[in-house]
Amino acid sequence: MARSYETEAVVLRSFRFGEADRVLHVYTAARGRVGAVAKGVRKTRSRFGARLEPFSHVELLLHQGSGELHTVTGASLVDAHRPLREDSYRLSVGSVGAEAMLKLYVEEERNERAFEALTRFLAAVDALPAGLPGRAALDPLALAFQLKLLWLSGYVPHLESCVECGGAELTGYLPRAGGAVCAACSPPGTVGISPEGLRGMGALLGSPLVDAHGLGLGERAVRDALGVVVASYEFHGGFRLRTLSA
Repeated sequence: MARSYETEAVVLRSFRFGEADRVLHVYTAARGRVGAVAKGVRKTRSRFGARLEPFSHVELLLHQGSGELHTVTGASLVDAHRPLREDSYRLSVGSVGAEAMLKLYVEEERNERAFEALTRFLAAVDALPAGLPGRAALDPLALAFQLKLLWLSGYVPHLESCVECGGAELTGYLPRAGGAVCAACSPPGTVGISPEGLRGMGALLGSPLVDAHGLGLGERAVRDALGVVVASYEFHGGFRLRTLSA
């Protein structure tokens, strides 16, 4: 039976549908990942089209009918995250986080901690200084968010000791074992990790997202963290993030 419900949500992606509609991929507080159609939002006089741009944190009224897509019947803005949109580096970092959510959370399943992490991430991206140099893929905030999403998804790498023998001298990450390994337990396909990388990932996992840039991580640490994130995606999910290659 058709029904309506209200929920907070973040718009992760949208694309045109028909002459005036948009299909949205949103992550909701009430039901997790949801697909929805916003009818007529591309018309000049749309009541809420501007509120449904990617990265917008909104309060939605959704109607669930018999099809896969829910219908947006109301939308009010909680936070437009305008600073994120107005700087190319912030936008790139935000895009990494949005794609990670889209790839890791594909089911309609409530996860309050994932929703809270997403909203905190977007707020932290807003607070980044404008015009930062470098690649978003190596940004400490982007890496911290992805590591925390892996943790919330049950895929966080074990980094305290060798997952094969329990040794303490760790030199790599073995995706199929789900954690760090020592040199003696490193078969082909092991991702190399330096001591700086291990310390860096521990700091990123153990600190609030807003503190990620203040951890003072060096290039080796962030590159090692990126290698572990990419390997985890490929092994556990069979995917790569397009935004990590930009």
